[in-house]
Amino acid sequence: MTDKFDNAYKTIGEVAKILGLKSKKNGILSTHTIRFWETQFKQIKPKFLNSNRRYYDQKTIDILKKIKFLLKDLGLTINGVKKILNNPNYGSTLNLDEISNNSIRNSNLKNKVLNISKIVKNLKDYK
Repeated sequence: MTDKFDNAYKTIGEVAKILGLKSKKNGILSTHTIRFWETQFKQIKPKFLNSNRRYYDQKTIDILKKIKFLLKDLGLTINGVKKILNNPNYGSTLNLDEISNNSIRNSNLKNKVLNISKIVKNLKDYK
């Protein structure tokens, strides 16, 4: 099986994997979050093909990355994210493309640093 081109449409499961949306309970990819965001953000426009399956283009995936970053990493509310996305200058004023993409790539590094900090703290407490 060949890899899809980067500009090809992705399924909702593939997008959940790209975004790192996993259930905290069982670690299974969580697609319901994306479906919920579709109801909240008019900017998310999947294509419905092949028996009403959702497919996402790169532009929509980039918007989903921004939404995830604003909600999960910055802790904004849905209304706060709507205000930002509805502002026609949001991309240039906040440089969200670069920030959100770096945040997703650096999330593993951040977790590793937090784990190391906990280990160091436990070592200090052990003395």
